[in-house]
Amino acid sequence: MKKSGIELNLGRLSGPVLIFGGPYSNLAATHAMRQRAETLQIPPTQIICTGDLIAYCAEPQETLELIRDWGIAVVQGNCEEALGADAPDCGCGFAEETTCSLLSVEWYRYATQKVSSADRLWMQRLPKSIVFRLAGKRIRVVHGGVRQNNRFIFPSTPRAVKEEELALADSDILIGGHSGIPWGEKIAERAWLNSGVIGMPANDGTPDGWYLLLTPEDKKIRCGWQRLSYPALQSSHNMCEVGLQSGYAETLVTGLWPSLDILPAAEQDRRGKTIRLEEILC
Repeated sequence: MKKSGIELNLGRLSGPVLIFGGPYSNLAATHAMRQRAETLQIPPTQIICTGDLIAYCAEPQETLELIRDWGIAVVQGNCEEALGADAPDCGCGFAEETTCSLLSVEWYRYATQKVSSADRLWMQRLPKSIVFRLAGKRIRVVHGGVRQNNRFIFPSTPRAVKEEELALADSDILIGGHSGIPWGEKIAERAWLNSGVIGMPANDGTPDGWYLLLTPEDKKIRCGWQRLSYPALQSSHNMCEVGLQSGYAETLVTGLWPSLDILPAAEQDRRGKTIRLEEILC
């Protein structure tokens, strides 16, 4: 394992690699993810989080401590960057005065009161990207985009944008998080994947989170998305107990986002429709 500047190189990995994003201060979901990894017998050295450990939910400190205790690799998301720098907002990339921007004020104010100076320093030191090799392929994991960690990239984002990101990544497979919706697309011999997140639903009308498994098969990699169920009602209740009632507490149960501001038209039309993803062989 080598860390150089803003990049962490994990070297060559073998066996399944588990990738997930957005714990979002959701302790129950994070516990469920760790338990699933243990059931699958995937060690911490082969698990990567795409960032945004702390966000919408009620247990930022506890979630951060669980992730650190787990010992997995973590990409610096925009939330870690903002909290680490004690910035005035989360840096999520929401346009000013949109509903998403206004809704972020409550949870970000709450989170800033819960993290310590030591936590902030740890978040500042997280890598901007993580690279590794699996089945002979070079894979890069980022938060949003390669150069812009709060860049939203969705299934309907123009192919040219995805090609640009892949070129910048200098990798066979590029994996991101941030947008909160799992998806994947093969582009020529390469692929752009989003692992999905575990701490909030994917706006598909179910309370489930999502994660991604990369399983090597000879010289290919089977990329498959899996749902993650956990006691979402309890996480929702915990949010209400601490006064976080701006809409995300309800989202945990209904599986529907309180705002569609960031979504392109195609993704808005998919609201409440169950997501079904086919495996991709890369």
